[in-house]
Amino acid sequence: MEEKFIPNFKKKYLEEVAPELFKDFKYKSKMQIPGLEKIVVSVGVGEAITNKKLLDAAVKELEQITGQHVVRTKARKSIANFKLREGQEIGAMVTLRGDNMWFFLERLICIALPRVKDFRGVKSNAFDGHGNYSLGITEQIIFPEIDFDKIERISGLNVAIVTTAITDEEGFALLKKLGMPFSK
Repeated sequence: MEEKFIPNFKKKYLEEVAPELFKDFKYKSKMQIPGLEKIVVSVGVGEAITNKKLLDAAVKELEQITGQHVVRTKARKSIANFKLREGQEIGAMVTLRGDNMWFFLERLICIALPRVKDFRGVKSNAFDGHGNYSLGITEQIIFPEIDFDKIERISGLNVAIVTTAITDEEGFALLKKLGMPFSK
């Protein structure tokens, strides 16, 4: 029988992180141990109202970064000051689950974040009160999949890491043990 490949971060979570969290927080059941549920990567392209090519480029780059099909997001309501009409495509997002989620998290922590200029760690106060973490990335070129010569323009990304943790303290402990480089 063929053995299935397990992503490195998933293996680390199952063998090291989960038992440590179980011991640290004194859970009564293994089902209480916080884990990763999904990672949502999104990009907003405000100039897509006038230049459709920018949205197409952002979608292509997001597909290269995540390795998964991207969904285009539409404006929910019209805003006259921004010349925005309801239903216009103004962004893109992708939800990563399972092995893709673990692969992306490993690439984010081990490869992309260290490539940020003057990197001193990510902020530890970006939790939402329910153990979920939001991270803003200012340049998509920190990912090695992006060819610097072929990009339309430098744009940012939003990364939301959704966990099963109940409190921010548990979510912080989970991400810290997985290797997220929090600033002091």
